[in-house]
Amino acid sequence: MSARAEQKLRTRRSLMDAALAQLSADRGFTSLSLREVAREAGIAPTSFYRHFGELDELGLALVDESGVALRQLMRQARKRIARNGSAINTSVDTFMEYLGNNANLFRLLLRERTGVSKIFRNSIQAEIDHFVTELADDLKRFAEEQHKPLYDARLVAEAMVTLVFNHGAEALDSTPSEKEVLKDKLKTELRMILVGSQTLARHAAVQERRREKKAIRPF
Repeated sequence: MSARAEQKLRTRRSLMDAALAQLSADRGFTSLSLREVAREAGIAPTSFYRHFGELDELGLALVDESGVALRQLMRQARKRIARNGSAINTSVDTFMEYLGNNANLFRLLLRERTGVSKIFRNSIQAEIDHFVTELADDLKRFAEEQHKPLYDARLVAEAMVTLVFNHGAEALDSTPSEKEVLKDKLKTELRMILVGSQTLARHAAVQERRREKKAIRPF
């Protein structure tokens, strides 16, 4: 890669970091201005357009980055689960670490997933759907390995992601002790979802066997 291309990538990165740095609990992406972001990145506003067509394009690049971060989180959790064995404990601990390292990226996802921009909403929903699909696949695999079938792995994954996002939003501005309480609460609630799905699966299997017996019962 040429020195010029490397510099362009560094400037693009600086613009993305500058936008993230200005996000907070009280300020969302849609309140940012191109001039503010350019100034924070140390470039002239006119130079912004060499890297992004508009501010929303920069925001979408951040959404893509959040998707990559979530997928890396999944891979990290899988490796830790393979070593530690506790899927829920390990996954929650890994997520909280991600939250600590990517707080403003997570703020962007939370705020813009229900924001006014349809492009942002669709892009964020696509990333969340991808995350849910990967989690559902993992849940199916774990269920098969442990011989504990789930009633509907996709629904379980959706419920888990909703819980994690809700608790993540609360954890963003919590104290360390409050985060520990949230982690314990989240782990308990995730186990309740998992056990509930396993119970429903067993109940459905019993009902199916009864129907089969009834169907073959001689007159």
